[in-house]
Amino acid sequence: MKTAIASRVRHWSAVGCAILCAVIYCAARPAFAQDNGSDQAAKPSPAKGTEAANASKEKAAPNELPPLPANKSIDQSIVLDGQTLNYKVTVGTIDVRDPNGKVAGNVVYTSYVVPGKDRAVTFAFNGGPGASSVFLNFGAIGPKHLDGMGNEGDSASGRIVLSDNQGSWLDFTDLVFIDPIGTGFSRSLVSEADTKKLFYSTVPDVHYLSDVVYKWLVQNGRMTSPKYIIGESYGGFRGPRLTYYLQSQLGVGINGLILVSPYLNPTDENNGYIYSPIPWMITLPPIVAAHLEREGKLTAEAMQSVIAYDEGPYATALISGNSDPALEQAMIRKVAEMTGLDPTYVKESGGRLETESYLREVRREQGKIGSVYDSNVTMLDPFPWSPDQRANDPILAAIIAPTTEAMVNFVTNVVGWKTDAPYRTLSDDVNRAWSDDESLRSGSVTELRQAVAADPGLKVFIGHGWNDLSCPFMGSVLSVNQMPDALRERVSIHEFPGGHMFYTREDSRIAFRKAAKANLFGTH
Repeated sequence: MKTAIASRVRHWSAVGCAILCAVIYCAARPAFAQDNGSDQAAKPSPAKGTEAANASKEKAAPNELPPLPANKSIDQSIVLDGQTLNYKVTVGTIDVRDPNGKVAGNVVYTSYVVPGKDRAVTFAFNGGPGASSVFLNFGAIGPKHLDGMGNEGDSASGRIVLSDNQGSWLDFTDLVFIDPIGTGFSRSLVSEADTKKLFYSTVPDVHYLSDVVYKWLVQNGRMTSPKYIIGESYGGFRGPRLTYYLQSQLGVGINGLILVSPYLNPTDENNGYIYSPIPWMITLPPIVAAHLEREGKLTAEAMQSVIAYDEGPYATALISGNSDPALEQAMIRKVAEMTGLDPTYVKESGGRLETESYLREVRREQGKIGSVYDSNVTMLDPFPWSPDQRANDPILAAIIAPTTEAMVNFVTNVVGWKTDAPYRTLSDDVNRAWSDDESLRSGSVTELRQAVAADPGLKVFIGHGWNDLSCPFMGSVLSVNQMPDALRERVSIHEFPGGHMFYTREDSRIAFRKAAKANLFGTH
């Protein structure tokens, strides 16, 4: 999810959003919320007593919410790799307290636990900020998979079918999916101002979520279990920070960190589009991958040659700029050849392919637009003559309804955790309120290095989809390449066919399971 809030506009559609990797970018607040001055001028001032009473009522309102249900568990089973695996699914809450010890919020989690001794446990976080954990749960590693989410041709009103997930990790680790405050059923119990202060900022977010992990371990008697964290998109931004904070401040060692399409390093985008090659080096390979896939030629070997060109001749030509016209023209011809784009378009772009422009250009003749999360997932462009993309992202447009319906039905009807509270799959309110502070803009590469350096037993697995333009794989490659050798040898990067949510493709999801098990969980 491209999060650095200052750089959102480059990747997100005008209507909305960014999912998991993304910042959910939303419409402006209603005029009445922005124009208090003129509104007040048109009305008489309330009496002091009335004003005080209204203020008191507004402050107390969040605490007047009905209590969430007590924790609820049921037994289920999955046939995985031909073997029946029995497990207990629990929907529960963990209270979050303010510095004075008062309950300030309720975090709701969904856990899947298999009976057995010395089992590992993995805590899962999605991104946004403002995304619930349903995507990793029903899309990637949970025991149930939601059919028809995130791929070409999927429908927002499609039939809800949950099937046994052959990409699930449940046979080698228990799973705890955590919904941060303001997402899923998790909620704040304090005022809007206190909510922003306690929950909607980089550092407090990491602190209270680390505390939730700590409390779950204590409450379930699992403090000595092997422990793992998986984070997708902005969850990948959270991952290194959670690991380092748990390790250094709460005294909880993390055995393995899995980052899925992580938003690791905002400085990748902010290195200066005028003179730096890095933003364009990060963007080109996913565009070429999408073209190779359309031609049936996408392989790991083919992508190695793309990366070699990207890191060598392409970077050299970009740095040279107009000082070497022959080198520049050769680069433009090569980029047009590799991407299959109109040579005139590539020439006019200077071989520098801006994401939103590309997503419209690549299928302009078909009247379609591609998704920033996987440019080979498309929809009809409802505004084909607009100079800018005005429609929602194709994946976002089709994925919110089915994931919400599936999760609400599973929690309330299957598990029986009865509530009619709204379920926030993606919350634009959370994203809009998020603090664009220096800590956010600094990324998480520093914490990743510190966590790996402090614990020689910690391993890191980074997974990307080839086609992802929201959090491109080259961003992680370039960041990890700069790490000292002794650290880099415990950080592995793996690419899979697909996009930001490459796991929505069954083959990639099963390959992800096998790679993670072999690289991280083999010793437990």
